Amino acid sequence: MKKSLAIFLESLDLFSTPKLRLEQYPTPSSLAAEIAVTASIIDSDQDVFLDLGCGTGILSVAMGLMGFQVVGVDVDRDALKIAVKNSRKADVDVDFVQQDVRYLMLKKRAGIVMNPPFGIKKRHADRIFLKKAFETGNVIYSIHSAGSEDFVRKMAEFNGFQVTHVWKYRMPLRKTYHFHQKQYKLIPVEVFRMEMVLK
Repeated sequence: MKKSLAIFLESLDLFSTPKLRLEQYPTPSSLAAEIAVTASIIDSDQDVFLDLGCGTGILSVAMGLMGFQVVGVDVDRDALKIAVKNSRKADVDVDFVQQDVRYLMLKKRAGIVMNPPFGIKKRHADRIFLKKAFETGNVIYSIHSAGSEDFVRKMAEFNGFQVTHVWKYRMPLRKTYHFHQKQYKLIPVEVFRMEMVLK
């Protein structure tokens, strides 16, 4: 299932003109498939997932194809246009919302999936996304650069969450910006699953 899903996700459109200030990098299809299939096994009782900073929608589409109701949120209108096109190609019903995640308000908690900025261009950019995930989520899947585990665990604990799983990958990063010298390189990342601690 993961392999066929990854192959399909590979056919989706990427950023046409990625914005460096937003740290727009595509989520690799294999990693999106891995997260979506894992969530469908561990969190099959979860009705809705929010994809925070959804970009072109690869995680949103992957989650939708696994049967979840999905809302993709991103501040960039250009990226959302591509995301809508990708969801139509996949024939999945994803709601996309143009919104700065900092100002996102929900009536009730939902699952969260996200590939936030790693904070390379703007330091601590990932904290904005984590903070909102802890405010609005009950279970969270989040991708971070390698070496983030202590930071993520401390932030999770402070916000009443616990890290239940950590998966380590080498994420293929395609040449996206003019200063990239290689066609792609492998970036070590960590994927965290976190859930709210019931009191």
